[in-house]
Amino acid sequence: MVESSEPRSRRDRPAKPPLSRQWIIDVTIDIMRREGLKKATMRRVAAELETGPASLYVYIRNTAELHAAVLDEVLGEIQMPHDRPWQEEVEQLVTAYRDVIVRYHGLARSALVQRPSGPTLFAVFDRLIELFIDGAGISPGQATWGADLLLLVATANAAEHAPHETGDTDTGMSADEELDALFAAVRASTSAKTPYLAAHADALLAGAPEQRWEWTLRAQIAGIVATPQPVTQ
Repeated sequence: MVESSEPRSRRDRPAKPPLSRQWIIDVTIDIMRREGLKKATMRRVAAELETGPASLYVYIRNTAELHAAVLDEVLGEIQMPHDRPWQEEVEQLVTAYRDVIVRYHGLARSALVQRPSGPTLFAVFDRLIELFIDGAGISPGQATWGADLLLLVATANAAEHAPHETGDTDTGMSADEELDALFAAVRASTSAKTPYLAAHADALLAGAPEQRWEWTLRAQIAGIVATPQPVTQ
């Protein structure tokens, strides 16, 4: 039997689900996983949803808000630690935050420059404050500023180690190649201009990434606990 070549009526096609904020976020995450966050523009997401960008603005004001919503959505992967010593829980929670955002190309760099907010991120922030106040016994000022500092450090660390997206750099090198080039430059430093750097280059570059991250976290936590908040005005 020969099928008709006439176009299929729209009435015969399955109805699309109604557009929603959650659907927009889910599609954006799917694009980000496949191609990186830079590709997940309002126009691209709208095309994926077979609609116009204007339809998205009913739910999301702009690309920055969209990317912030994506960050908050993926942070839902974090499991809040419980029933461990307070410092271990702080380290585990901040590391979980860093590990989530480093997995998605471009997300860490977006979080670093946009200072996003959302209910899931606030829940992480709230838990850190709780651990500092109830576990470490420090003041609310130290606890809140400390939590903010730790998440900022974790975001910067993730941005440094995340894979590059297309257009992130003009060097033409991968992140690993850039790191190797940096190490080579440090080791090539001359004692005449930078004597301490030249003498201690091996110490500077020593340690696996996870060892350096653990040290960074513990040094930050120790400093937060030991440093009173200045009088605010």
